[in-house]
Amino acid sequence: GLSYTWIFNNSTLYVQEDSRRFVSQETGNLYIAKVEPSDVGNYTCVVTNSKAEQSVQGPPTPLTLRSDGVMGEYEPKIEVRFPETTYAAKGSSVRLECFALGK
Repeated sequence: GLSYTWIFNNSTLYVQEDSRRFVSQETGNLYIAKVEPSDVGNYTCVVTNSKAEQSVQGPPTPLTLRSDGVMGEYEPKIEVRFPETTYAAKGSSVRLECFALGK
């Protein structure tokens, strides 16, 4: 299967998920909550195919802070993309993704 990771500023280290950062293994999207000045830089997505044992990097995506502090209007919204049924083997781990977006 495919897995997604992100590199920050061409580092050999992947972006670590924590209470502010999350990488969706469904879409590959990187979510950052409460952006800080230390988050500014270039982010590169890496897609790995474990069966083919190959990885491909996308182009860098720059993240900058707006100097005016204006982000526009974002209405609260819950992003949910659950399959109709989720199957899991006993003792295995399951990850369901749900995102709350808004201002």
